[in-house]
Amino acid sequence: MRKRVLACLLPLAAVSGLLATHTAPTSADTPEQAPAQDSTRIAVGPQYDTTHVYVEPGKVPAFTASWKATFGGTNTAVSVTDVTPTPSRTKSELIFSPVGTLSAFDFQTPVPYPFGAERTGWLVTSMDAGIRHARASGADVIVSPFRDPLGQDAVIQFPGGVNTQIYWHTKAPAYKPLETVPENRVYVSPDAVSAFLRSYLRFTGGSIVSDTPRADAGEIGLTGKTYRRIRLTSPFGKTVVAVSDGHLPYPFGREVTGYQVAHLATTLAKARAAGATVLWGPRLSAGRTSAVVKFPGGYIAEIHDGASR
Repeated sequence: MRKRVLACLLPLAAVSGLLATHTAPTSADTPEQAPAQDSTRIAVGPQYDTTHVYVEPGKVPAFTASWKATFGGTNTAVSVTDVTPTPSRTKSELIFSPVGTLSAFDFQTPVPYPFGAERTGWLVTSMDAGIRHARASGADVIVSPFRDPLGQDAVIQFPGGVNTQIYWHTKAPAYKPLETVPENRVYVSPDAVSAFLRSYLRFTGGSIVSDTPRADAGEIGLTGKTYRRIRLTSPFGKTVVAVSDGHLPYPFGREVTGYQVAHLATTLAKARAAGATVLWGPRLSAGRTSAVVKFPGGYIAEIHDGASR
């Protein structure tokens, strides 16, 4: 992390089902929630929750151009930096868009383990407090805090194998609020969902917006079936949890973030014109229309319009 374009990288995010009638979780799955003020105190804001995008070699410029043509926004200059606690080199760039913040990486060296598996990066007000809170919530600290030129980073893992990077800056960054807050799209097994919810909600100070035990699984490519979909909100942003048996058709499970737009058809037309490929959809369900799109460089994202129920 010597040069942190990652700054946001790690800050960033990095490195995820859908219909919804409000149904209370069963007693076995009722999460134990920590006082919300604990996480409100360590969370900074969803515009600092960034997705880590590991692009194919040489594709950062194409990815950035396609993303900006689709959603608008700005980007930092590409820099060559070390963003891990052990020696590595990557071309790195931070992208700001109205629908979410991303860090794009084109590694010039092999990616050190476990980097590349972190989904989101959350800015915290204190690294020490963030680590204590993670452990108290039942998360594992799988990469201990390490320094970079702008502050500190660490990677935590929630039950179910969901990796999140947390970061802290010596000098607090200032990003514009988002027009729409993206969804962290998480796929977990029935065996892990209870432990995941307890830990994740305790750490984030979140709450359940809706828990639908028999949502339309066509939303995740399984037409004619149902699945459990849980929508969460917290000071860190939105999360949608798909409880899955792992029998998922491509590309579901690959789309770690979902982005809300005003008009999906218009956005998809822009994406296609900018070199992206629509892998699935558009499909209407639960009051919103969704599609899954692959951008140049390999990044796969869910995009939707309409209200979530």
